[in-house]
Amino acid sequence: MLGMLGAGAAGLAAAPYLQRGWEGFLAAASEVDATGLTGLLPDPGGFRYYSVVGSVPHKGETDYMLRVDGLVDRPKTYTLDRLRAMPQTRVVHDVVCTDGWRVAKTPWEGVRLADILDDAGVRSPSAAIRFTCFDGAYTESLTLEQARRSDVLVALNMQDKPITHAHGGPVRLYVAPMYFYKSAKWLSGVSVTDKVVPGYWEERGYAVDGWLDEADRNGDAA
Repeated sequence: MLGMLGAGAAGLAAAPYLQRGWEGFLAAASEVDATGLTGLLPDPGGFRYYSVVGSVPHKGETDYMLRVDGLVDRPKTYTLDRLRAMPQTRVVHDVVCTDGWRVAKTPWEGVRLADILDDAGVRSPSAAIRFTCFDGAYTESLTLEQARRSDVLVALNMQDKPITHAHGGPVRLYVAPMYFYKSAKWLSGVSVTDKVVPGYWEERGYAVDGWLDEADRNGDAA
C-alpha cells in the first residue's frame, strides 16, 4: 500500500513536468506540420494545436506590436508593455471548438477590445472590425456591437499564465460567446471598417456570426 501511495505521489509531482513536455512537443511539431494532423492530438489541458500555415514567427517583448487603424481618429500601435499597463479584465468561460472539443471554465485576462477602440476613437459611421495576424494568413471579423461586449478581450493571459506562442501568444483575441475560431491567434492588427469582411474560415463556409448555442446574443457579458 505504501509503495502504491508513493508511486501515486510521484506521478502527481511529475504531472506538471510531463504536461509541459507534451505541450512543448506538440507546439514544436505543429510548427513544421503542413498537414495539420498534430491539431488532432489533445494536450493534457484539452486544447488542440492548429495553424493554417506551416510555420509562424515568434514575437515577444522586443518585437511584438498591435496596430489599430482604419476608421479611427487616432491610429495606435501597442507594445506588450503598453497593453499590460491598461486596465485588465478577467473572463472565465468555456472554450468550444467546432471540432467538438470543449475546455470548461477557462480563465482569460487582457484588455477589453472596447477600451482599445475607445482609445483610438472610432469614427462614425463604422460598422465592423477586421482582425489580422502575424502568421500572415489568418483573419477574423466582428460587428462593432459584438466587439464592444465586455467579454471580448485582447488577451494576454490564459489559465493564469502568459499566452504561449502555441496558443496564439503573446497576444490573441478572445471572444467568449462565440466558437473558438473567432478568437484569432497571433493577433497583430485591429482595423475599423465600414462593413463586415469575412475572415479566413468564413471564406471557407463557416458562419460569420459564430455564436455558441448557449450564448446570450443580446447581452453584454458571458
